[in-house]
Amino acid sequence: MASEPLTELEEAIETIKETYHTYTVVGDRGYHLNFKVFKKLVTQELPHFLKDVGSLDEKMKSLDVNQDSELKFNEYWRLIGELAKATLEEKVLVVLKE
Repeated sequence: MASEPLTELEEAIETIKETYHTYTVVGDRGYHLNFKVFKKLVTQELPHFLKDVGSLDEKMKSLDVNQDSELKFNEYWRLIGELAKATLEEKVLVVLKE
């Protein structure tokens, strides 16, 4: 990594990576989020973004592409993308209503 200060976007990516690693557990197949730590991550780190998600179990199942009951980083990244898209769409709707 460069010795220069990170940009705001680079810092955001680092935060996403660090948050994932803070909550992951290590198993036979490497780092992952199981349901227990996924629920903890969502509850503690995304309380405003996922307050209307409904069943966290169903949300995890929808993100778990390979259906192994674990979220690897690429599956976690899908959650981040979905949340970013939803907030962008929300912002666009507000602008259109004005």
